[in-house]
Amino acid sequence: MGFCKVKIVVDAFGGDNAPLEIVKGCALAAAEYDVEIILCGDEDTLKKVLSDEGISDPRIGIAHASQVISMEDDPHCILKEKADSSMAVGQRLLAKGAGDAFVTAGSTGAALIGATLLVKRIRGIKRAALATLLPAAGGPCLLIDCGANVECRPEFLHQFALMGSMYMRHIMGLADPRVGLVNNGAEKTKGMPLQVESYELMSKSGSYNFIGNVEGRDIPLGRCDVAVADGFSGNIVLKTFEGVGLFLMKEIKNLFIGSARGNIAALLLKKELSAMKKRLDYSEYGGAPLLGISKPVIKAHGSSNALAVKNAVRQAVRVVEARVIPTIETLLRDENISKE
Repeated sequence: MGFCKVKIVVDAFGGDNAPLEIVKGCALAAAEYDVEIILCGDEDTLKKVLSDEGISDPRIGIAHASQVISMEDDPHCILKEKADSSMAVGQRLLAKGAGDAFVTAGSTGAALIGATLLVKRIRGIKRAALATLLPAAGGPCLLIDCGANVECRPEFLHQFALMGSMYMRHIMGLADPRVGLVNNGAEKTKGMPLQVESYELMSKSGSYNFIGNVEGRDIPLGRCDVAVADGFSGNIVLKTFEGVGLFLMKEIKNLFIGSARGNIAALLLKKELSAMKKRLDYSEYGGAPLLGISKPVIKAHGSSNALAVKNAVRQAVRVVEARVIPTIETLLRDENISKE
C-alpha cells in the first residue's frame, strides 16, 4: 500500500477487548503495513500475550505502564491519579516525539483531555473534535464533531468544517468535499441560535465548499461529504446510525434464514450481502481521528476487535503520510486564525 515506515503508539489496555484484541490487531498491522508499534501497558502481561499468540515481530515494542483508565474513571485522572496509565504513557510518548501517532480504544473523555493537555491543540484551534466516517450513498460521509464538545460556539463549527474538509480531501481523495451543517431543516433560518449563527459564518468562508444545512436523512443519502455538528447532536446522529445499521443487518439476516427459498437467495446474493455488511461495519473504518490536536490521535471504538485495531493503525498511518495536520496548520495561517 506504499506506507512509509512510521511508528504508532498504541494504548494496549484501552477498550473492552484489551489487551488480547489490541495486540492481535497491532500484529496484523505491523505485518501488513510494515510499521513499528509501541504497545503501552503492563510489560509482563503484554509479553505473555505476545508469547501465547506466537507473536515475535521485532517491529513491536513495549512501553511499561502500571495503571489502566477504565470507562468509569473520571477522565481528568489521566493528568494525576492515573498519570502512569497506558493511555497517559502513550500520549506523553507521542508528545515528546517518540511516535508519529497514537491509537486508543479507551475512554473518549480521557483521550480528549490527554490529547488537549499533554499533546496540545494546533495553534489557533479552539476545540479538538472527533470525526468519524459514516456509510452513505456514493461514499462515506465524515461526521464532525461526534461527541467531544457538547457545548459549542459558531467559530468551533467553522473550524470543524475546515478540518473535516481537509481530512476528506487528503485522506479520502475528494477534490472538493461538500460541507453541510446538521440542522432540522434546509432553510438558513432554521435551528437554534448556534445553527443560525454558524450558517452565517460558514457561508462566508472560502476555505471549504459549504452547501448549507443538511437534515439527518440527508447524510445516508449522500447529500454531503462532511456533516458538521456540535458534539451533542453529532453523537445522537452517530448512535442512531449504529443502531439502524445493526437493525438492518438483523432484519436482512432474518429474511434469508428459516426457509429453503431464503437459503437459495442468500447463496445467490452472498457477494452483495458481504459487501453491504462491510460497508455498515464500524471495524472497517478503524476509528475516529481527533482533529485539532498537534499530532495524530485516533480514537477506536470501545468494543474494537483485532480487525478494527488494525484498521485504526492504518488510519493513523494515512494521517501521518498525508500530512493532514501540517496542511490544517497551513490553512489556519492563511486564514490568520492562528494569530487570534
